[in-house]
Amino acid sequence: MTDLQCLIPTHQPRVTDHVEQIKDMITQIIEKDCAYAVEGDVFFAVNKSPNYGQLSGQRLENNRAGERVAVDSRKRNPADFALWKAAKPGEPSWESPWGPGRPGWHIECSAMSAQYLTFKFDIHGGGIDLIFPHHENEIAQSCAACEESSVSYWMHNGHVTNNNEKMSKSLGNFFTIRQITERYHPLALRHFLISAHYRSPLNYSVSQLESSSDAVFYIYQTLQDCEDALLPFQEGSLKEGAGQNANLVAITADAQKCISRLHEDFETKMSDDLNTWPLLTGAFQEALKVVNGSLGMLKKKQQKKQQFSLIRSVTEVKKEVTEVLRILGLFPPCTCAEVLQQLKGKALKRAGLTEDDVMSLIEDRAVARKSQDFKKSDQIRTDLSARGIALMDVGKETVWRPCVPVENEEKAKTVVEEPTPPPQAASS
Repeated sequence: MTDLQCLIPTHQPRVTDHVEQIKDMITQIIEKDCAYAVEGDVFFAVNKSPNYGQLSGQRLENNRAGERVAVDSRKRNPADFALWKAAKPGEPSWESPWGPGRPGWHIECSAMSAQYLTFKFDIHGGGIDLIFPHHENEIAQSCAACEESSVSYWMHNGHVTNNNEKMSKSLGNFFTIRQITERYHPLALRHFLISAHYRSPLNYSVSQLESSSDAVFYIYQTLQDCEDALLPFQEGSLKEGAGQNANLVAITADAQKCISRLHEDFETKMSDDLNTWPLLTGAFQEALKVVNGSLGMLKKKQQKKQQFSLIRSVTEVKKEVTEVLRILGLFPPCTCAEVLQQLKGKALKRAGLTEDDVMSLIEDRAVARKSQDFKKSDQIRTDLSARGIALMDVGKETVWRPCVPVENEEKAKTVVEEPTPPPQAASS
């Protein structure tokens, strides 16, 4: 989670540390005549919950219990669910007013959220498969314990699938985060995960991960180029001159338009149920192009006023880009140079090469070009491209960077899938 830039939760409660709170809540529900005890079990009476089904849209009469497992004949209604389960041999158990047993599946969430967030809180998350019956039952029991209980927003995430099947242990078709980040940078995985709306399913794809890795490299290469280009202007007399004139010089019209559009686009998309998937395209990509274009102009001879205007423009656009990355969790605590080096290390691992291997092939290519053996030099470049290593001739020097392997890139061009529209958001 730390590698993926996920913030650490304020509290990480365990059910076993909150059994007393669970028993207290069950007692409250029984006292309000919304639950009943039978032979050491306690069941919630769903017919006492007038709004049962409000989250999922399922009607009580359509909840056909017993199709997959036999209905417990002790229940007053087949849809009634367990708040407390009597102890069975070999299972963990705790003493309770109804005899030794353990909490049911749903009650723990209500008790622990009430303990730390009170009965009213803003956001409740979970997988889309938990809407019914888990979250529906959670609402019913929480409202039975406290009539004022409410959640402002329910945010249900779609599943990461493999060949359009939900990843699961039973199917053996899943990958762990650690397995993926062995070969891909955690920022590439995070980029991939936010490339679809959180309510939509997201199909695991190597070509998509390669594209995300390439996108992250481009972002950080742009930011690093920006830092390198601005460094001379932050030293000595140039720094003094820029400081004196910075507030007097307006940023370019392109930069101002770019900043306004990026800011507006970001707020609009994030306000639309955290619609992250289009955020890193469109206005964001335009901002990176503006930075690169301004850096190109900065390398040319400019009048002082134009120079200061470009410096300020690049600085302000970079600031806006960085803020977007920070909010999306794509801006780690390390430097841009370190991120680029890490991305290159992962690319080498996927290619089955070392830095020395690549440098040796660059040297072989240089020798081939010098002897006009262009067939060999082109083959070296093609072979490396197929393994996700791009060679670029910069002046008299050849440098390398990660790229989408050419084969994967061709597949991506022939199979382009539109993101699945997210399901309608559920209201409380």
